[in-house]
Amino acid sequence: MFSMDQTQIKYFDSDTASCIANLTRLPQKSKDNVDYSSNDVRKFNRQKAVKQLLHFIKEEKPFFEGRIDPRHLRSVICVKGKHTNNRIAFQSGAFLLFGDDATLDEGGSPEIAVQRIAVMNKRSVIKQLDQLNINESTVFPYIESSAKYIAQKFSFKGA
Repeated sequence: MFSMDQTQIKYFDSDTASCIANLTRLPQKSKDNVDYSSNDVRKFNRQKAVKQLLHFIKEEKPFFEGRIDPRHLRSVICVKGKHTNNRIAFQSGAFLLFGDDATLDEGGSPEIAVQRIAVMNKRSVIKQLDQLNINESTVFPYIESSAKYIAQKFSFKGA
């Protein structure tokens, strides 16, 4: 289970999410040439690779202010997805977006706590989740999943 302060959650159209997502459009050679050692944001933004990244960001966000914080590009953030897909909308979840060389170890980070939950009685947990309307038909909202769920729920359980 991943948890974080609500203020740490970004939306799909946030500037930070755009910066990290557009890193994938940079060629690896350009990413390798980015110097993160300076804390001077102006100096960081004058780098050729960062200017190229800025170009990609402005393609999707023309009014983006040309100032990228280098700390953002190396972070892991939680992003609420755009609900253009039924499956994403029904799962009511979020995504972790990883910046350049960003990692999240087993213990989490100062921003993102990681907890493991051991499930001892799987059938009981599945039944409790179903009572909360969390089941195969709501997590995977397709006719096949709904039909399978209904068939299992109401199947004849002989002696």
